[in-house]
Amino acid sequence: MSFQAINPPGPGIPGLSQAAAIDGGRLLLLSGHVPFRADGSVAGPDFEAQLEQVFSNLAATLKAAGSDFAQVAKLTYYITDLQPDLLPTLRAVRDRFIDPAHPPASTLIGVAALFRPDVRVEIEAVATA
Repeated sequence: MSFQAINPPGPGIPGLSQAAAIDGGRLLLLSGHVPFRADGSVAGPDFEAQLEQVFSNLAATLKAAGSDFAQVAKLTYYITDLQPDLLPTLRAVRDRFIDPAHPPASTLIGVAALFRPDVRVEIEAVATA
């Protein structure tokens, strides 16, 4: 098995690849994406703004790998301070990027904290190219 590191154009996070293409690029494993804007600042602080930025960042990585959200098979969400009232916002933002009639498999995990206190959401994905 071989893999190729994938990173979209622009600033990245030092020490990691945004995605790994497995066996010639057919399987894509996307690292946890966070709500960083192109200038390195964090979107938000509101939950919806952070989600929108994370999904935009995922879209950029998918594009760099020759894929898109139609090819996403699984999403895993990590959300701080998870409350049931956040779910409609999560679905509304997600549905702007995916086909809601054919959503990917997903897992939603409430966490105590992420790597920075101002980051409320991180999303990783599995896709094909």
